[in-house]
Amino acid sequence: MRPGPRNLITDVETFLVGNAVDTELKSGVTVLTAERPFVAAVQVMGGAPGTRETDLLAPDRLVQRVDALVLSGGSAFGLDAGSGVADALAAAGRGFEVGPVRVPIVPAAILFDLLNGGDKDWEENPYRDLGRRALESAGREFALGTAGAGAGATTANLKGGLGSASLDLGGGVTVGALVAANPVGSVTVPGSREFWAATFELGAEFGGAGLPERVPAVEATFRGKHDALAPGANTTIAIVATNARLAQAQAQRMAVAAHDGIARAVVPSHTPFDGDLVFAVSSAAGPPPAGEASLLAIGHAASLCLARAIARGVFHATPVPGDRLPCWSAH
Repeated sequence: MRPGPRNLITDVETFLVGNAVDTELKSGVTVLTAERPFVAAVQVMGGAPGTRETDLLAPDRLVQRVDALVLSGGSAFGLDAGSGVADALAAAGRGFEVGPVRVPIVPAAILFDLLNGGDKDWEENPYRDLGRRALESAGREFALGTAGAGAGATTANLKGGLGSASLDLGGGVTVGALVAANPVGSVTVPGSREFWAATFELGAEFGGAGLPERVPAVEATFRGKHDALAPGANTTIAIVATNARLAQAQAQRMAVAAHDGIARAVVPSHTPFDGDLVFAVSSAAGPPPAGEASLLAIGHAASLCLARAIARGVFHATPVPGDRLPCWSAH
């Protein structure tokens, strides 16, 4: 297996990603969309999620496809980014058809970045406009690190960021991941520059720092963001994608498996203070899974891509005036 040509989630054909950032706010929005509606599912394993329209992603719901997914900073304020995306999609004639009306289906998830040093004293919620701008910029190429929903992200000891990765499984099947990494836990081994996800690194895609030379004391792994920032400033939100033709229930299993990628890249993960959430999407542009073993491989690949994407998001983070934590590159 090898990464796709971009090593981005957009190696899964038909999917596009757009970012928008407000540098003074130190926050932003990331949108994943496609030219036509696509199958989506979700799995939440964190204790403090913030979401929009995720209930409709269960396999027994009426609406089986969505028009876009939104990852946003801003905590609950960031949920308004979905409204900006829905407005723009409606203007383009997109949405679930109900008689003469079209209703864009735009599930969203948010992370908490309100204590990262940015100017949050706004008179009008800025996220609706950021959502629209992110959709308008959607394409096959997009920035990582201090970009989109990862613009204000932080980890236990370093800046977080927006990450992405992909895998070509052969047989016409591709899997990818997109993540805004903002966990309470650490993405690097305490006292070192090595990533917890180093075992799964392909080439030097997140610096090639290698495996840790020592195993840290158990006590060291309990360090969280609470040591550097106020409690509550957390959450890893992600999207995993494949071109394999998945039903919604199969996409749900993919989302469940992908959470292993968070656990492989962040220690501790899935805490009561994190809103860890994974959307899973299928473009249906490729072949269907060739049996249960193929579905297993897709889920496993999603977890590997997500672990790598988390490390890449931190690796690509860049310094901005007012930062409260250093970047990996300067650590």
